[in-house]
Amino acid sequence: MPKGKFFCFSPPVMLATFAVEIGMALYVLWRYKLSALTRLVMLTLIFLAVFQMAEYMVCGGFGMSAKTWSRIGYVAITLLPALGMHIVHIIAGRKSRVMVGLVYAAALVCVIYFAFASSAINGQECLGNYVIFQLARWASWLYVGYYYGLVAAGVGLCIRWSQTIRRQATRHALRLFAVGYLTFVVPTIAANLFSPSTLRGVPSIMCGFAVIFAIILTFGVLPLVDSSKLKQHTSH
Repeated sequence: MPKGKFFCFSPPVMLATFAVEIGMALYVLWRYKLSALTRLVMLTLIFLAVFQMAEYMVCGGFGMSAKTWSRIGYVAITLLPALGMHIVHIIAGRKSRVMVGLVYAAALVCVIYFAFASSAINGQECLGNYVIFQLARWASWLYVGYYYGLVAAGVGLCIRWSQTIRRQATRHALRLFAVGYLTFVVPTIAANLFSPSTLRGVPSIMCGFAVIFAIILTFGVLPLVDSSKLKQHTSH
């Protein structure tokens, strides 16, 4: 990679993004009482940060092998859609153990595959703008379906439930969560359409934009949910 240039998803940016996301996780721990929601948000921020660190280690290279860091990175981002679906249910006050359980079960299958299957990740390459992770072709298509499918479902549920919930702050929180999802999905799809070669770097590019989602989740969604609970308590 050429030196002296500051690319959008270069190793220095990966390290900076890692620090920002870890910082937001610590902020949530300091600012809010521990609850199911705050724990899930912190886990989301931590796993986003873990992926950034894994990318940095693939590019920088010290300690464990690049393939091991690739496995760690994929395990981290595989859990994100399941956490997101769980967060949406909690914000909306919906208790669907079956749906959430099935989502976590699907995530667990993917985690086991990426963590232990020898053919899961065939290689990795650090480019100037992003990291390429080479998956088995069939696994790649299944993973895209899993990831984009759950993200689309999360956006759909946010829109649907926000139309039926009376509490204004909760409605706004759901809609803002959907916007947060779109902030990293839409730019990634646009990049893929503009330059098909970036399809191989989808996880790297998507998680680069996902820092925007992390900011929205921390400083937009959580305060709305917190204010909604305060109003609920004072109304009794």
